[in-house]
Amino acid sequence: MSAPERIPPRSVTTAELLAKGELKVRGRIREASNAVLYCSVSYEGRDAFCVYKPVAGERPLWDFPDGTLAQREVAAYEVSEAMGWELVPPTVLRDGPYGEGMCQLWIEAEPDTGLLALVDGEEPEEGWKAIGFAEVGEGRTALLVHADDPRLRRLAVLDAVINNADRKGGHLLPGDEGRLYGIDHGVTFNAENKLRTLLWGWAGEPLTPEAVATLTSLREGLAAGAPLATRLAELITPAEIDATRARVAALLASGTHPEPSGEWPAIPWPPV
Repeated sequence: MSAPERIPPRSVTTAELLAKGELKVRGRIREASNAVLYCSVSYEGRDAFCVYKPVAGERPLWDFPDGTLAQREVAAYEVSEAMGWELVPPTVLRDGPYGEGMCQLWIEAEPDTGLLALVDGEEPEEGWKAIGFAEVGEGRTALLVHADDPRLRRLAVLDAVINNADRKGGHLLPGDEGRLYGIDHGVTFNAENKLRTLLWGWAGEPLTPEAVATLTSLREGLAAGAPLATRLAELITPAEIDATRARVAALLASGTHPEPSGEWPAIPWPPV
């Protein structure tokens, strides 16, 4: 009699791990303005570290009165996934030790990889893009620049789509195998133009063919009744979804990266 066929164990996805795993708080990231907890998560033999941001620890924002930071963080992940660029770490909305909140896979950032720099002079060197001038003490200024990096350029497009009001240098996490992630997307999707970012180096320049193709696909995904639009309706308001559609349409119509509006501070403070 032959032995019964062995069924290999089911592989747990990262989304399942984050959504269903047991969360254990290991510490708190105190530099954050809202409650950010460093946790371990375990589910069916798979373990990881993650960030848990409970809604109960959020400070109300007068200019983001609807929804929660946690919901907008998840919405940013959903849009990133729909664009196919995987720029935002896996992120879910779930219950946790302090109630509902955002749970995001922890990214162990690589050491300084030269994405941002302060340089002398008024023009960036080859391979760099100018952001603006910054005071560096004793009455001196220096030119703040970011790398002319295709990963950053993709992130600049994502930020334009989700209307990111707080893209700081500390929100850029270089991962292993050359990956780059963006984090902290709680102040996004406002119906009004609030784009504030360090990634202005391509402002006014033509979008890459890849970006145009991605935005064209995203426009279809945002159509009423499409899976992405249905998912976003659980996270942000109808007005915010309509504004997202309008931003995608405007990017495709112009064919260029957006420029600062002049109606809102263009660079977040502090920038890093």
